[in-house]
Amino acid sequence: MASTQHSLELITDAVRLNALCAELGDAPLYAIDTEFHTEGTYWPKLALIQIGWDDKVALIDPLAVDLTPLGQVFAGPGIAVAHAASQDLDILLTACGVAPAHVFDTQIAAGFLGMSTPSLGRLVERVLGIVLAKSDQLSDWLRRPIPPSQLTYAAEDVAHLLALRTAMVADLERRGRLAWAVEECATTLTAQRRDVVPARAWWKVSDIRKLSGRARGVAQEVAAWREQRAAEVDRPRRSVLSDLAVLTIAQRPPASRQDLEKLRGVDGRHLAQGAATEILAAVERGRNLEPGDLFLPPEPSDARASQVAVAVCAGLVRQIAEEQDFDQGLLATRLDITQLVAGEPSRLDEGWRSDIAGGPIRRLLTGEVAAAFESKGRLVLEERSHLTAGPSSPVA
Repeated sequence: MASTQHSLELITDAVRLNALCAELGDAPLYAIDTEFHTEGTYWPKLALIQIGWDDKVALIDPLAVDLTPLGQVFAGPGIAVAHAASQDLDILLTACGVAPAHVFDTQIAAGFLGMSTPSLGRLVERVLGIVLAKSDQLSDWLRRPIPPSQLTYAAEDVAHLLALRTAMVADLERRGRLAWAVEECATTLTAQRRDVVPARAWWKVSDIRKLSGRARGVAQEVAAWREQRAAEVDRPRRSVLSDLAVLTIAQRPPASRQDLEKLRGVDGRHLAQGAATEILAAVERGRNLEPGDLFLPPEPSDARASQVAVAVCAGLVRQIAEEQDFDQGLLATRLDITQLVAGEPSRLDEGWRSDIAGGPIRRLLTGEVAAAFESKGRLVLEERSHLTAGPSSPVA
């Protein structure tokens, strides 16, 4: 257990936090995790930061201390080792003004070892043979003081990450995939850190594609208002205005508060504190929106891609993943395949994905090779008869 193998300190004052940051400044590796709540707010509520290095674990209470000094650690040369880090990074960026610049995500790396997005507990048990306790997984992390059992649980989330990385790096190097894993950590985690664009918030409203004409402009402006309002008052979008309300307002644009109150999905709590006036203003903006100011959702790639070709290519990807012991979802999603078939930019166009799967798929799509079945249903790619003859080759 982390409590017996690592020294454990709860940091609640600036002096100790500054001392920690000074010590971490020279650390080439440090483990990191966070505990947070997302219920009842727009912005995730950070409740605890866990950092592990050497044989030490520090738990930082963000409710008691200014986190700004951590920025110098995150911006430094040290590599942050984390598991499923994307949401942690977003939260740290908001809380500290900067997120770790260099990250090794053990969940992403696990995909290069044939494991499909394992939990931290499962990965630690499989690789290190250590069973993590999960009794406090759903605890209230905003409660103070934090009970000792929760502190022990939180510490375990970082106590084994550095040893886990060491073991995984050795396996990745043996397979010749360490560079791929490092590249994927950098590109994936960077791509996931995106600000919400209010004008595009309506894309995520259910059944929104049923709208046409000026109703789409109303949906865009009302959903954008909802996004901005939710951020300002730090409440979930649904409590500001439900998806159903956005859709009905767009379909039947109200001209008055009385009209608003009659619409399905709209109730009094949505219209309080000046919200009714602001919604009506958003409706008016949407009705008068110029065509060039309308942000239309992109047409699904499925509409432009042969589904037969997608199905065949998906079969190739599955076989390649199985033969090379890759997580199939990491290698290529159906969207990646569909985009490539449709001639759109795809993750299969670049880097290690292009070498492993993108290249064979492109040769098949351009007619350079044909797919044939060997015994037991295994696919091989064969040179087309009208091209230079050559032997059959495996797809992987």
